[in-house]
Amino acid sequence: MEFFTILFSTLIGLISPAGFITDHVAESAIRKQLKGVEQLQIRIDNTPSYQLLNGRIEHVRIAGRGLFPEKEMRIALLEVETDPIALDAQRIRKGKFRLKQPLQAAIKVALTEADINQALRSPIIAKRFRKLGIDLLKGTDAEGIKRYNLINPTVDFLGNNRLRLQVELQERGYPDRLMILTEATLKLERGRYIVLVEPIVEVNGEKVPARLVKSIAQGVSDRLDLNRWAKGKILARILQLELTTDQLNLAAFTRIEP
Repeated sequence: MEFFTILFSTLIGLISPAGFITDHVAESAIRKQLKGVEQLQIRIDNTPSYQLLNGRIEHVRIAGRGLFPEKEMRIALLEVETDPIALDAQRIRKGKFRLKQPLQAAIKVALTEADINQALRSPIIAKRFRKLGIDLLKGTDAEGIKRYNLINPTVDFLGNNRLRLQVELQERGYPDRLMILTEATLKLERGRYIVLVEPIVEVNGEKVPARLVKSIAQGVSDRLDLNRWAKGKILARILQLELTTDQLNLAAFTRIEP
């Protein structure tokens, strides 16, 4: 969500006091916010053009493939289309920018299995992945897991919104490793969060007690609750979630308050 906030802020910040912004300038500015870009197109619809002096932009459309917010993180597909954007016209003339009305946009994102696995091998994502594991075990043995490293995480998309995650757990200072396998179906609830249906957790082939599995599944749902962003005046809702055998497709709606 932080990525989209930066993206919209960059676009709005390009508007000059004379009320001028071009597709090419906008595209160049977005490219500078990314570590890498394979394809990117931006279209700003504003007819008649003088209405920008009054703080209004009709639509902004963004279409990208192979976008890298971080060096090891690739977004296979990104499509964004905004509703009309209303800005404070007086501030524009002073070279300052503030939303006059909420900014609303429809977003489509696609992530491939291969790209996610590549990201999981990166040091940045590996650190976040380990922190997530500690957070999910709060109330169980969160302190104990800090002695362990999570190695070689791998995600397999099984189709029908079901996925499998395998990772090796190694205690620091010891060569032995435990193989952890988790599997679950992703289900969208009220557009707000994702729940794990029929979750399975195994350690070296042995099933983990249902109580612990339930605790972990609840922890995942809590972490993926989009209401966590509400305090930052950002509302987000997932409209569609589809997990095929090779790609995760999301359609979402976001609203950013002034």
